[in-house]
Amino acid sequence: MNTIWELDFYSRPILDEQGKKIWEILICESPLKIDSPLDALFRYVTYCPSSEVNSVRLKAALEEAIASADRPPGKICFFRQAMNNMITKACKELGIPAQLSRRTYALNHWLQQRLTEVYPQHPGFQPGATPTVSFAETPPQPLPDALRGQKWAFVTLAAEALADMQEWAIDFGAAFPLSLAGISSEATIPGVVLFSSRATPMAAWMSGLELAFLKVEEGATARLLLETGVNDRWTLASLSKPDLQAEARDFETAKQQAEGVHFLAVQSSPEAESFAGFWLLQEVNIA
Repeated sequence: MNTIWELDFYSRPILDEQGKKIWEILICESPLKIDSPLDALFRYVTYCPSSEVNSVRLKAALEEAIASADRPPGKICFFRQAMNNMITKACKELGIPAQLSRRTYALNHWLQQRLTEVYPQHPGFQPGATPTVSFAETPPQPLPDALRGQKWAFVTLAAEALADMQEWAIDFGAAFPLSLAGISSEATIPGVVLFSSRATPMAAWMSGLELAFLKVEEGATARLLLETGVNDRWTLASLSKPDLQAEARDFETAKQQAEGVHFLAVQSSPEAESFAGFWLLQEVNIA
């Protein structure tokens, strides 16, 4: 399994002695398993003045991080579209693929921690200067005809059942420790299962989308959406029937109660004991 790093290069709510914004480069290793030990994951942090905000400075920081890590990254994920060109350029020069993604769960958790515990200790701290990142919404696209499921269902799993996820037969998927979201073993995790005779091709296709989260869109054309990348959306199912709309509202309520954590699974049939795909997801505000 390739090592994935999550990266952020942006200004922080702190000013230097000249009253200029201080920028920061944060790099952390992605926890790729439900039981990944968070305290063993690689982290790197360095500040830089606004005069050094460029791909050359970022490349130098990445080289320093790689030199101090046990293993280099196979891919680097980041969520800020505004920094796309700079991050992509620095990574390309190092031969590392870079990808816009909302699956930066460890990085987001770390940023929230630094916003409450680290930056306020700085003499140049500026309260309220860090707005939540927003992502533009694009019109939902239909799934390719060959990849549409014949059936689907809203389901739930006990959080403690996910502890054995590493032992499950899963062809494609991704996970992260529930402790990142503050989920207890007693919690209930909602999800959606897609059933298709083409389960494996469907799961393989989804694995290349950088899955973000599932979301119910209400209104005249109520539907279940799959959000991917930073602004792509796909229609998984229509929610035209009142009973489905009620189940959809229950799904969203359960998702909120689980700190945004939920899952998407793909199986060949309801009787199948293995998964063509299983992804643990989280809808979360990014700082």
